[in-house]
Amino acid sequence: MPNFDSIRPFYDSEVNDALREIVDHPMMKAIMGFTFPDTPEEVWKEQLLRTHSIRDFQVNFIYHAVQKVLEKSSHGITTSGFEHLKENTAYLFISNHRDIILDTSLLNTMLFEHGCLMTTSAIGDNLVKKPFLRTLSRLTRNFTVYRNLTSRAMLESSMLNSAFIKKSILNENRSVWIAQREGRTKDGNDVTQRGVLKMVSLACEDGDYRSFFKKLKIVPASISYETDPTDMLKMPELMAKSRAEIYVKDKNEDFKTLLSGIMGQKKRIHLALGKPLEEEIDTIFTQDGGLKKHLQLLAEVIDRVILSNYKLWPSNYVAMDLMAGKEEYSSEYTREEKGEFIHRLEKGVDMKDPVAVRNFLAMYANPVVNKQKLISVK
Repeated sequence: MPNFDSIRPFYDSEVNDALREIVDHPMMKAIMGFTFPDTPEEVWKEQLLRTHSIRDFQVNFIYHAVQKVLEKSSHGITTSGFEHLKENTAYLFISNHRDIILDTSLLNTMLFEHGCLMTTSAIGDNLVKKPFLRTLSRLTRNFTVYRNLTSRAMLESSMLNSAFIKKSILNENRSVWIAQREGRTKDGNDVTQRGVLKMVSLACEDGDYRSFFKKLKIVPASISYETDPTDMLKMPELMAKSRAEIYVKDKNEDFKTLLSGIMGQKKRIHLALGKPLEEEIDTIFTQDGGLKKHLQLLAEVIDRVILSNYKLWPSNYVAMDLMAGKEEYSSEYTREEKGEFIHRLEKGVDMKDPVAVRNFLAMYANPVVNKQKLISVK
């Protein structure tokens, strides 16, 4: 069995010591003060220091923090597809990825409320460089995915991640969440990278990929936010991309985005789960062609499910109409909703820069475009 110490979450036996290390950290005090505003510090500290498992930390503290975030920064969350899941069954959730922390936090909140197993979730090493965030990440059952490695180191890292995913699902009956691509989707185009599936496949030791992927019980997941609280923060990278320039992040950019994603206004949120892929995998892996082709076909199936279940909001339709200069989708939004979106656009984008305006609109309009393509293909 590989040594997972460089990527794994804490074991339950390590949880209490980890909590004792950060209980007096200013960020922990801020989180607890936000979550339990009416609870004296000594009370939540005492309960925190009596916590000895990740599940207890998630259920007694993180769950309530997510509820408070929803209360303060959204108009609530709706869900669909959870009826496809069975209790005490581990799945591999492959999801579109819009927000650094909330995508996984909301999934685990909803899994807990539906009586299902919560996940261990992949998180990029760039997000856990600060010691406190690294500890908090491990306390919330995240495993680390290392980026910007040499080719050889990347292969070794991918093999370790794949083995960890396999062990979690098949040996420990622990669900896993991974994004369909490296990093968050910033332009509204949710596309599964074949490389992500290639990474998952590395733990298949006998070459029977059909059986391997069926055992993982892949569930495509779609999350959509009516308003993206980090839309303005994504603009510099989108603008650099439109100019074919290499984008270099500011030193604290990821941390700023993390906080904005949590506390910024999201309005309505929808989380949709597809059915676990079974017949689709049978069909794909009985076709002619090697693993490369099979993984591409699997990626396309995941994309179709994610797109078909993706909830489109008035903001998406307004952006589509503004970009096209039409009112084709005017029945999907009110005059007030259009006015709110235009106000957001004018507040954050230089309206004299057509490229900037188009990039911002495309961020919201692309899900409509992609869903229309899906319908036309059918």
